[in-house]
Amino acid sequence: MTNNKSGRITVPKIVKMKVAGEPISMLTAYDYPTAKLLDDAGVDILLVGDSVAMVVQGNDTTLPVTVDEMIYHATLVARAAQRALVVVDLPFPENHLGVHQTVATAAKILKRTGAQAVKLEGGADQADVIRGLVSAGIPVMAHVGLRPQTVHVMGGYRHQRNAQELLGDAQAAERAGAFSIVLECIPSDIAKTVTNSLKIPTIGIGAGPACDGQVLVLHDLIGLTSGYVPSFVRQYAQVGQTIREAARAWTRDVKHRSFPSQQEGV
Repeated sequence: MTNNKSGRITVPKIVKMKVAGEPISMLTAYDYPTAKLLDDAGVDILLVGDSVAMVVQGNDTTLPVTVDEMIYHATLVARAAQRALVVVDLPFPENHLGVHQTVATAAKILKRTGAQAVKLEGGADQADVIRGLVSAGIPVMAHVGLRPQTVHVMGGYRHQRNAQELLGDAQAAERAGAFSIVLECIPSDIAKTVTNSLKIPTIGIGAGPACDGQVLVLHDLIGLTSGYVPSFVRQYAQVGQTIREAARAWTRDVKHRSFPSQQEGV
């Protein structure tokens, strides 16, 4: 696939995809070469997720990642993306520090990275923040259902089943100006109700097939994990196994002095 600026995915295009009935694809990306591959593959949105804290940094939760670390990874991803919309997570606890502080942080992220939008966890409780960001010209993707940043309050990563609360959160985020909403780990029937009630697209993760789009953590998708794979993930490759086998074969050749050969010298 040949990418060009004229074919760039924008926030208005994402909204129009719902109207047109075109499913939206979104994957996480944290570095330049991976983002380039995903962009070339035609992924619509590259999410620089705070999941980097777990997937790349090896933490147990998303909480430790900092704003500066998010900026670093987002810069690499935005540099690679020629077609995809680049969205950056606001790390904990940035969107809980007041509207002005959140606007300042989000503006800093967009100014330094070249990304086009931010994502924040929350719905009705974050309506004022979403409204403030949008009024400042910063597109916002909301996130309702399971919220990884509130893992300690929830007592773990638990599915969310309160239909009235989920619907209220999604509608509040839409009214505040969010251009899309991630629905994480909620029953399929509730996700369908929420999706049908909104004019903006929903992007599901563990929320069934009725959402307007789907998102996964790339490392789960390609089998580059430390072992645990969520039940809602379909693995399309086993990259971790491939890397392990390649490294094992190379180490064996080094130990046996069969690498490098005379032909592999300079």
